[in-house]
Amino acid sequence: MVVKKVSVLLSTLLIVGALSGCNASKQDEAKKDIKKIGIAQIVEHPALDSTRKGFIQALKDNNYIDGKNIIIDYQNAQGDNATIQTIAEKFVNDNEDLILAIATPAAQAAYNSTKNANKDIPIVMTAVTDPVKVGIVKSLDKPGTNVTGTSDAAPIDVQLKLIKKVIPSSKKIGILYNTSEVNSEIQVEEAKKNASIFGMEIVAQGITAENEISQSLQSILGKIDVLLTIKDNMIASAMTTITKQSYEKNIPVIGTESAHVKGGALITDGIDFEKLGYETGLKAVEILKGKKPSEIPIEIQKESSVVINKESLNKLNIKLPKDIYSKAKVISGGEK
Repeated sequence: MVVKKVSVLLSTLLIVGALSGCNASKQDEAKKDIKKIGIAQIVEHPALDSTRKGFIQALKDNNYIDGKNIIIDYQNAQGDNATIQTIAEKFVNDNEDLILAIATPAAQAAYNSTKNANKDIPIVMTAVTDPVKVGIVKSLDKPGTNVTGTSDAAPIDVQLKLIKKVIPSSKKIGILYNTSEVNSEIQVEEAKKNASIFGMEIVAQGITAENEISQSLQSILGKIDVLLTIKDNMIASAMTTITKQSYEKNIPVIGTESAHVKGGALITDGIDFEKLGYETGLKAVEILKGKKPSEIPIEIQKESSVVINKESLNKLNIKLPKDIYSKAKVISGGEK
């Protein structure tokens, strides 16, 4: 009788062990199906935050849910280039399945980290003006590397044309820019090339740190008719300060993106960064389904829209042409 009981017990234990092993195996397989996505963002400000929001929404719309079948590790460098490099290296060491790099410094850091580690982790980038010039892809149509995504490149002449319509008498256009941001230098060069077409002159003032903005701005406000805020992460983070000082001198601020207008700029004819992020997310979905980044063309958003800050319009007492105002999205100051 004792022998029979022992035999039954052993059989039960073997069955439980087999079932446990089976469950463990299923759990291991389930874990393998979960994709790890690292998000490296250079700094926090409305435009870049919007791209991240759009990216995550595109994943959700394609049934990639954080905590379910993907795990997102979001890291923000708060504007520090050394930190963004550390973040990128961490993602590479963690063997993430995909990296989203938001803005040029993040994209460069991610690309260099994968290259140095001899790993081909897919990278999708967004809010990068010229990925070819900074050396992370071979061309927009055929990236040829482990990087694809979207570019926020938009012709500066569109904003210069807008300035001419809104403030016809403007001749000298001021631009503040971060001298260590390649995107910014590209935009300044383009503005200088196109300014003469509109009978304008660009007065550019370089800065190296955010605490230089106030003083540098004061030094050029007396020399310009309009301030143009280009797509520059340091400038975007200080829009409240920039618009406040400019309006005290009655100098209009024209933005190159809607986030600038939300931060106080008078008007822009710019792209929608949330849509840009969404397009980036769709490219990430292609990669998660097996496609290689080198085979996925980089897109530039062609659509733009005019956005006006009503509060700034009232402060400056500017009357906009009817054809511009009637088609524009009008927001109140500080709208999110």
